[in-house]
Amino acid sequence: MRTLNDYFITAEIEDVSTASSTFVAIPDGGKIVKILTANQATITGTAALSFEIGGTAVTGGGISIVASGSAGAIDTASPTGNNTVVEGGSIEMITDGGSSNTSKAVVTFVIRR
Repeated sequence: MRTLNDYFITAEIEDVSTASSTFVAIPDGGKIVKILTANQATITGTAALSFEIGGTAVTGGGISIVASGSAGAIDTASPTGNNTVVEGGSIEMITDGGSSNTSKAVVTFVIRR
């Protein structure tokens, strides 16, 4: 159940099949309580996504996008530690590029104030 204290940030990883990182600006402080991804195309292999705040991994925030049913697949993680964000800070979204075939992933962060 969502509270009025939750807000949402949506960002994109241009290609989960190419190792890279993308930064997302944070407009207000809080804790990341959920991360959701929506993969946009079929991939082969597995793309491992991780998220960092200030260069430290978000505990319990890893997501694997696997080939089976990957187009349109929704994957989630519920971070358990190092999930506090501050106003004016950022979250780094990282893909290991472990899959093949170009595919964008839309990432939504649920942040609780």
